[in-house]
Amino acid sequence: MNLKNKKIVVTGGAMGIGKATCKRLLAEGAIVTIWDFNKTELSKTENELKLLGKVFCHQCDVTDKNRVNELSKIAIQEMGQVDVLINNAGVVYGGELLERSDEDWEKTIDVNLTSLIYTIKAFLPGMYERNFGHIINISSASATIGVPGLAVYTATKWGVWGLTESLRFEAYNNGKTGVKYSTIHPSYIAHGLFEGAKLGFPGNLIAPLIKDHDVIAKAIVESALKKGRYSPKRPLTVNLNLRLRGLMPDSWFQRLIILLGIPESMKSWKGHKH
Repeated sequence: MNLKNKKIVVTGGAMGIGKATCKRLLAEGAIVTIWDFNKTELSKTENELKLLGKVFCHQCDVTDKNRVNELSKIAIQEMGQVDVLINNAGVVYGGELLERSDEDWEKTIDVNLTSLIYTIKAFLPGMYERNFGHIINISSASATIGVPGLAVYTATKWGVWGLTESLRFEAYNNGKTGVKYSTIHPSYIAHGLFEGAKLGFPGNLIAPLIKDHDVIAKAIVESALKKGRYSPKRPLTVNLNLRLRGLMPDSWFQRLIILLGIPESMKSWKGHKH
């Protein structure tokens, strides 16, 4: 996809991966609408990004279906249409299942998975009508393996991948092959929501920490949008999770996960504690 003058909505666009992605999109000549829950960061980002191109910013809790529907209409009014939706908004609560309240886990599911139903339903009819569009959903490397201390988060990211793949085939069945879908699968990023989390030796040699959010922004813009890749994974070695799972007996694969230090990876986590 040529991104010049494409109209794009980015959820959770005021910080982290979302903000880095918006910078790349504006550099490509796209017109961008940013939704974010954090009013303060949204204002800062608006002041910064409006110097780079045409950008609209609105405070949005993506778990509020009525607000999503309201802002989707505003996005279409302001930009004319929406060609690309990037579902980036997400929340992380670390800790074992019994260590957090039901409310924390419910919020994790609502933000990371349920909200995608609202945002996609808001923009998909227009994409179907034009038989053109691309929906990017941020999944995770944890969608390929189980990660203790991230059980509910991991479940949502497996769900995001399954939802996206199913919708891709729904578009195919409906003859809407001009509507594309991609998932993005980042491993641990050195700063931000997953600060402190890391694989043990030798896992950190195979899948080192991602140095900054722009690595993932580049995967979104260059690999998913411009090249049409279905599920870019960063680092690329995350692909080994799927290949080895398919080739090895399950008991061997589980032992390999332990050897790589994945079960211990969240013990050093010191990201946002909420």
